[in-house]
Amino acid sequence: MKALRAGVIGLGVGEQHLRTYRRIPDCDVVAICDINSEKLGEVGDRYGIERRFTDWRRLAEAPDIDIVSICSYDDAHAEQAIACLNGGKHVMIEKPIALFRADAAKLCRAWQDSKRSISSNLILRASPRFLKLKHMIEAGEFGELVYLEADYLHHILHKITEGWRGRMAFYCVTYGGGIHLIDLMRWLIGREVEEVCGMGNKILTRGSRYPYDDLLVNLLRFEGGALAKTTTNFGPARPKFHALNVYGTRKTFINDTPHAKIFSGDNPEDEAQDSSPYPGMEKGDLIPDFVASIREGREPGVSATDVFRVMDVCFAAWESIEQRRTVKVSYLI
Repeated sequence: MKALRAGVIGLGVGEQHLRTYRRIPDCDVVAICDINSEKLGEVGDRYGIERRFTDWRRLAEAPDIDIVSICSYDDAHAEQAIACLNGGKHVMIEKPIALFRADAAKLCRAWQDSKRSISSNLILRASPRFLKLKHMIEAGEFGELVYLEADYLHHILHKITEGWRGRMAFYCVTYGGGIHLIDLMRWLIGREVEEVCGMGNKILTRGSRYPYDDLLVNLLRFEGGALAKTTTNFGPARPKFHALNVYGTRKTFINDTPHAKIFSGDNPEDEAQDSSPYPGMEKGDLIPDFVASIREGREPGVSATDVFRVMDVCFAAWESIEQRRTVKVSYLI
């Protein structure tokens, strides 16, 4: 088994990446980076990592690092990923990969030129409940899918009114939260989104420094005609939840807690429960497959195509809201 050396940029969620790499045989984290020197020292001491950088460029240029996890602020992702790919490294990048289409295009070219692997931490694919649902759909149990609803509901308004996200020149809540549900629907249905239409409002952050719509709703049309709706809400008065309703010609799936519901008709006896764990995953759960894909010379479960195409849907979703019109999705690859 080829020994691999990893580096991590950004030690918030990046610490969970670090822990996962260290659990993989013959995969060692040899360098870490954070702009906060105190955080850098704490994490470095906790895990015994000597190479510590406050300048991410030094890590990107290091010739002995094979893989880099990019877990920094969103507006740094594209530049850092491009530099790491140019430095011959495989890249696991937190979402969103870029905030603007032009930067995503530059990143795509860098990935293609590098001959290295890229993936993104679209973690809902690792949920046991959604994995089971995926298998059921592929087995034909739901018939043909006709409509899906997938909503990102998380009471984290402070992240855009007080945290670093609200201090960026641009931030979109769909890019930071709703992207998970858009990817989940793409993955479940196995088709691409053709067009998007959206609306937003700014009631939750009215009077705050955050200048953009904070609640976004989009309608999607998939290849083959299936429709979907996705909402991103950073301020619901409820616990965090990934709402998912899947309507097929044979069955319906409704995510709920503690159990999901599966209906095969409209009578009481047509209801079954799915007690598969939800969410049932941790932030680093996609990393072992990414490392294995590098060693085996194959695409990771979240492929480069997935990484760029889900971002293209998000770009179209924001463009639709800005321009108040339906937008056809333009794909980089």
